[in-house]
Amino acid sequence: MTVSLFFQHLANGISLGALYALIAIGYTMVYGILRLINFAHGDIVMVAAYVAFYGAAMYALPWWLAFPLAILLTAGLGMIIERAAYRPLRGVPRIQLFTSAVAVSFLLENLGIVVFSGRPKAFPRPAFLDKPLHIGDVIIISYTPVAVAVALILFGGLLYIVHRTKVGMAMRALSKDIETTGLMGVDTDRVIMIAFAIGSALAAAGGILLAIKFPQINPLMGVVPGLKAFIAAVLGGIGNITGAMIGGFLLGIAEIMIVAFFPQLAGYRDAFAYTILIALLLFRPTGLMGEVEPEKA
Repeated sequence: MTVSLFFQHLANGISLGALYALIAIGYTMVYGILRLINFAHGDIVMVAAYVAFYGAAMYALPWWLAFPLAILLTAGLGMIIERAAYRPLRGVPRIQLFTSAVAVSFLLENLGIVVFSGRPKAFPRPAFLDKPLHIGDVIIISYTPVAVAVALILFGGLLYIVHRTKVGMAMRALSKDIETTGLMGVDTDRVIMIAFAIGSALAAAGGILLAIKFPQINPLMGVVPGLKAFIAAVLGGIGNITGAMIGGFLLGIAEIMIVAFFPQLAGYRDAFAYTILIALLLFRPTGLMGEVEPEKA
């Protein structure tokens, strides 16, 4: 493999990693506070793609209006899911929360099939994202730096919220002890709802980037990316925002590189990601940046 071809594949891996990173951060935010794996997260990715599709293709909104609107509406959906499916079960054994998350996932998928139909739809791709960029002998499309920039900007914004605002301080306190934080006067329900909204907004951004990268959407499009983003979150250390970001990029790069170096294994690309998850659980269950914490009741 030539040097230029290596960097070509590296660019593709980085753009894919940006998608995984955005979705993984949403996973890790919810888990960091509630110790809940929100398995409906991947389906929120799908909903965002469809909302953006209908806004841009059906209602002829410009992309710069349709995409942010889809992110806002999806954030609202995250708040509704938290209020209806998770908050009433917050005091029950965690297995029931897990069951509720799986039920919400199936509900969104089947509602998507009923409402949007199971037939794939072509997603409108802004023309400026198809322009080729020449960096020496490497040719990449303009989508790649845009996807990475969006991921890094949103990641920076999230770090600012978590570490520089009162809501972020409350989130960090909740991640340590929900009951004690509530006794100190913090509106825990409000803070958790905001965390779900932010996580869903990040998933929405990842879903729109996913639909632009692979411009064909369907009601099950979020299942595999959602699982891989979960693996990325575990890889980085689930509950750690920076770790989820790093894990997303590492998984995206690893996926592309394994196919580039071993094309005969291209059909096992998804299996490679799941193998990483199994190996992590066996040898380093806390991930790259995770910490061992006592189990919450």
